[in-house]
Amino acid sequence: MAASNGAASSKNNNPSDLDTQVNVEDLPISFKVKYIGSEAARGLWGIKYTRRPVDLMVGVAKNLPPNKVLPNCELKVSTSGVQLEIISPKASINNWSYPIDTISYGVQDLVYTRVFAMIVVKDESSPHPFEVHAFVCDSRAMARKLTFALSAAFQDYSRVVKEAASDEQDGSASATPSDTITPTRHKFAIDLRTPEEIQAGELEQETEA
Repeated sequence: MAASNGAASSKNNNPSDLDTQVNVEDLPISFKVKYIGSEAARGLWGIKYTRRPVDLMVGVAKNLPPNKVLPNCELKVSTSGVQLEIISPKASINNWSYPIDTISYGVQDLVYTRVFAMIVVKDESSPHPFEVHAFVCDSRAMARKLTFALSAAFQDYSRVVKEAASDEQDGSASATPSDTITPTRHKFAIDLRTPEEIQAGELEQETEA
């Protein structure tokens, strides 16, 4: 898993990834998903911070009463972030978005491989500033493609941040504190390993410990 002050990814040469690769030029791209829900997370990035919340949410979803179903949604990934629109059943709030600078992590779950999870930073001053949002896709391949799509959005965002930082350095004499990009606010990561590779990495860490 990679994490840094910029677009971070752990790429591999798995042949099956050829159909799931997404470049910045491919954005925006939409996916049909079901929104599982959200749970508080204890950290900014890492499968260790998404696994338990995903387990909790999937457990609740599996035990929904007969008259309740997970909402069918259209999830769109663009360079500006992730937009979600509920298709059915309609709710009081049918669409919302997660700006790219509020998303800190994205991963395909290693247990429920059709589930894509991401960590969103709500309010850094809040006692629980991090939230895991989870979505179930039609297939494992779609969950992987969704992960690659967010990676492409991160890459573009990293470019924008670097260009802005460069511009600020050029005009540093006239810059005010409010103009300055705070590096800690722009940390994010994407884990592009397959669920099997993530599982192997977790076992390796346990062995080393």
